[in-house]
Amino acid sequence: MIKPNEITKWNYGRYSSDNYGAHCLAFRVPNNTYYFSYDTLIAFFHNGKLIMRENNWGPTTGKHMNWISRNKNIRVNSEIFTQKLNESLGETNE
Repeated sequence: MIKPNEITKWNYGRYSSDNYGAHCLAFRVPNNTYYFSYDTLIAFFHNGKLIMRENNWGPTTGKHMNWISRNKNIRVNSEIFTQKLNESLGETNE
C-alpha cells in the first residue's frame, strides 16, 4: 500500500519563472517516476529504466524532453510507450 507521504511532485524544468512550472511536472511514487509536458505523460522511470515517447508535439515538448534526457535514441513510438507503461503498472493488453 502506498502512503501519501511516498508520493512527491516537482518541477523538472529550467524556466526562469515559476509561472511556467506547471508545464513540466514530475511525480514520484514507489518504483515509478512520471514526467508530464503540460497534461501529457511523455516519460517515466520504472525500476531504474527511463522510457520516453518520441516527440509528436512540437518544440516546447521537445525542450521538456531534453531536460529529462538528451538521448534521443531511447525514445519510442506511442504504441511501445503505452505497452511499457502498462507493463510497469502490472497490466497487459491481453
